[in-house]
Amino acid sequence: MHSRATLLHDLRRLGVVATDTLFVHSSFRSLGQVEGGAAAVIGALGDAVGSQGDVLMPSFNLIGSKQERAARWDVEQTPSSVGWLTEAFRQMPETTRSDHYSHSVAAQGPRARDIVSNHLSDKGMASPWDLKPWGKTYGAESPMVLALDLGVKILMVGVDYVSSTYVHLAEVMWWNSRLALDPGSEFRGLDRVEMGRMWDEKGHLSSGVVGSATCRLFVARDYVNKLCDWAQRL
Repeated sequence: MHSRATLLHDLRRLGVVATDTLFVHSSFRSLGQVEGGAAAVIGALGDAVGSQGDVLMPSFNLIGSKQERAARWDVEQTPSSVGWLTEAFRQMPETTRSDHYSHSVAAQGPRARDIVSNHLSDKGMASPWDLKPWGKTYGAESPMVLALDLGVKILMVGVDYVSSTYVHLAEVMWWNSRLALDPGSEFRGLDRVEMGRMWDEKGHLSSGVVGSATCRLFVARDYVNKLCDWAQRL
């Protein structure tokens, strides 16, 4: 049986430090039995980043078409469709959630509101998930882009690179660079599994076990920059 304290110990050993900003992808089940359940896991993440750090999680609404997602969207009520831990996190009173029909982000910490409150902004890069009246999904004031300037680290808890949403940001950056040269350029996705394999081989990351889960921790900007570099060679 794992506890909030033992999870904190494991996160420290993995490399999480106070003042970190974490973007967490997770499989709650992979952690094994945790005394206190999801609340203890979220508590351990908060303990690890401390009072000056922030914890972010995807709280995406990915079921159905864009129109179906938009029709049922309610920033306060629509469940997260990307895992039990993200849904528990979303429902906490201290959590703030961005207003985006499909790719919302939830956050806790002193900078949480600043990170997520401008997702309706129309500034910045276009993406295939943009839909009025919501702002640019990966625009200049979107949570995942703003977090880059805070040195956000990606923490993958018991999941593989199929869950790595920052791949989308690299895809969008790559697409917008092509659009600048050719306005008719089509959006192209990247192979998450292959990109992840290359990152594991050539990237800067730490690996370890938190609870019973195999985990990875790395700086998001390094990852995105490397993906963009690899994409340019395709």
